[in-house]
Amino acid sequence: MGRTKKELLDILDRYRSKDGSNWDCIIPVSGGKDSTYQVVTMLELGMNPLCVTATTCDLTEIGRKNIENIKKMGVDYIEVTTNRVVRAKLNRIGLIEVGDISWPEHVSIFTVPVRMAVNFNVPLIIWGENSQNEYGGPAAAVENNVLDRRWLEEFGGMLGLRVNDLVGQEGITKKDLIPFTYPTDEELKRVGVTGIFLGYYIPWEGLHNVLVAKAHGFESWGKVVEGDYDDYENLDNYQAGIHEYFKYLKFGFGRCTDQASMHIRRGRISREEAMRVIKERDGAFRWTYLDKKLEDILAPLDITVDEFIKICDEFTNKKLFVTDKNGKLVKDKKGNLTKINYDNVDEGN
Repeated sequence: MGRTKKELLDILDRYRSKDGSNWDCIIPVSGGKDSTYQVVTMLELGMNPLCVTATTCDLTEIGRKNIENIKKMGVDYIEVTTNRVVRAKLNRIGLIEVGDISWPEHVSIFTVPVRMAVNFNVPLIIWGENSQNEYGGPAAAVENNVLDRRWLEEFGGMLGLRVNDLVGQEGITKKDLIPFTYPTDEELKRVGVTGIFLGYYIPWEGLHNVLVAKAHGFESWGKVVEGDYDDYENLDNYQAGIHEYFKYLKFGFGRCTDQASMHIRRGRISREEAMRVIKERDGAFRWTYLDKKLEDILAPLDITVDEFIKICDEFTNKKLFVTDKNGKLVKDKKGNLTKINYDNVDEGN
């Protein structure tokens, strides 16, 4: 069970700047529906937040619009754009080594806000949802509520690559990786950096969040996003389609399954309808994303489409997809794979 709104208010009062000389909290924001909802909620609760964006790897036009929309809501706002030359190298390394083209984004969305908390002496960080645990966050603890590197690296993990392992690859130096590195435990303790997951204290659901966000100027894509069930998620990074496709290759399901499952749980669609849409969209090869061509998305990484397809094949779980007698993946003329069992039900039972 989650905690109550009263407990949330108690935490906010505990960390609110008493004399108005500093911000009350830091909100990590992307401009998406959830972070827009976070900002709306904190403003309604009387907080004076500093919004911090670790800019995405390949920011989309609609992503830029939604960032600018939050800036109009009456908040102070910092965008941190990391060295693009270094970032392209990290995108390439992440894709080739761990199958995560947006590795630097997935790390910096945690490291950058924490670094800003230390730099500006603002202890409380307001995250949205911890999808892995029903957990309120360290600030909910009466004692020992200060973050440490161990907690940070577990929650906002290195995701298959350690920063130190990147030094020396493609000419990358330690100083190139400052934005992707957490502060020391000593720095965290000095400021008392802590955080909460807002979704633990208040209603938190994708469709609800997007309706609130739209009422405050957020724009959705207006048509179904490639590989998705809906039109309002993953709108800020052109690389997001590749990232979701690799999830499908590794685990046999993608964002369309995630979204449809949420709608089923809330009684909006039947499982049969969801399965029909998932089979059509979930594993579609991403020749475009948000109408940007795959070759244009890959160009900054100096990777061709043919090279990309070979990388895809290397990360594909062949236990989940049809292969020929030689073990080669079977694809249709559009490059799409065929799942062995689309229903994900163990037919041996």
